[in-house]
Amino acid sequence: MPNPQDFVVKDCALVSLATGVRAQSLPGLREGLLAVPADSVYHHFWGGLLRARFDDPEFSNDFAVWVRHALHDLPLAERLAVIDPADFVDAEALRQEVLEVVEQRLDEIEAPVWAPRDRQFHFLRGQLVVFDTGRRVHDPRELVDLLPQLSPGSVFYHLIDARRREPVGQDDFHAWLVALEDGYEGLIARLAQIDPYFVSLPELRAQYAAVIESHFAGVPA
Repeated sequence: MPNPQDFVVKDCALVSLATGVRAQSLPGLREGLLAVPADSVYHHFWGGLLRARFDDPEFSNDFAVWVRHALHDLPLAERLAVIDPADFVDAEALRQEVLEVVEQRLDEIEAPVWAPRDRQFHFLRGQLVVFDTGRRVHDPRELVDLLPQLSPGSVFYHLIDARRREPVGQDDFHAWLVALEDGYEGLIARLAQIDPYFVSLPELRAQYAAVIESHFAGVPA
């Protein structure tokens, strides 16, 4: 019988869904941001981590990439690129930040640039398909061996998408360690300092693995 205190390792795949909303200019981008569900904005910041990307790595979200390469507006692209979605309590707050940055830029320019028709911005939504890997973790020490083996989908599900679930703002490992109530405050604090944005999923996995390994290296078995 499964132990309710075990950590259940899951994996996921991301399916992109069309919203039917498009933009060909900066005013159009603003109108689209107002029209789409907030989770579309979330998708355009985080979804790129789970799909192959060949864009300029300097610009870490879809809005910044499109503004840079379709509208050729480098100042705005740079402002959008530095937005860290992990700083916002939810997708609605993130949407408001993007809107504020876009509206500020619209106040600065005299005439909006139009992208070619084949370079329109297509607003998408993401749907996660989640499945159980069948793997269970009974003791936090097992995380030392588990972390390096996690697939990108598992990393995304447990370290990124988890922050939208209860308790909001916490990855699944953080929430599990808190629930154990077994003196892991130091490890929890160190994990909480990791910013999941601006790095790839393998890099994020490596950061968590390094913190967890160093913690248990100094703890008697």
